[in-house]
Amino acid sequence: MGFIFSKSMNDSLKAQQEFMLMNSRLQLERQLLMQNQMRERQTAMQIAWTREFLKYFGTFFGLAAVGLTAGAIKKKNPGVLVPIVPLSFIFAYQYDMGYGTLLQRIKGEAENILDTQSTLLELPKGPLTYEDLEKIRRSQSKFFIEK
Repeated sequence: MGFIFSKSMNDSLKAQQEFMLMNSRLQLERQLLMQNQMRERQTAMQIAWTREFLKYFGTFFGLAAVGLTAGAIKKKNPGVLVPIVPLSFIFAYQYDMGYGTLLQRIKGEAENILDTQSTLLELPKGPLTYEDLEKIRRSQSKFFIEK
């Protein structure tokens, strides 16, 4: 009689463990999907912001180029055109970020760093541990009573 109860409880326990494992896997998959969705939305916002900024900066750059060119012709001094050089680099960077391949090149370089130079990614003093956090918490806490 005890064997029947024992077998039934073992089966029940095994089924419960499988359910918990499946449930935790499903929860992890949902978290990963949510984090990826948030990353994609943040990247889309960054690209959209860059494109919007490019409209304003492009207008400024165009007006500045026309004004500086007119000033250089009027004063017969080509040195007046010097500010166009750094402004054109900024414009080119913003255009590449908004409409070019800058993000793909950044992604490729990041993958290269992960694959070949992973030592650059290590945290100083190694990864944070529970003991490290507790030590810091105790040193900063005014309410902690040592037993």
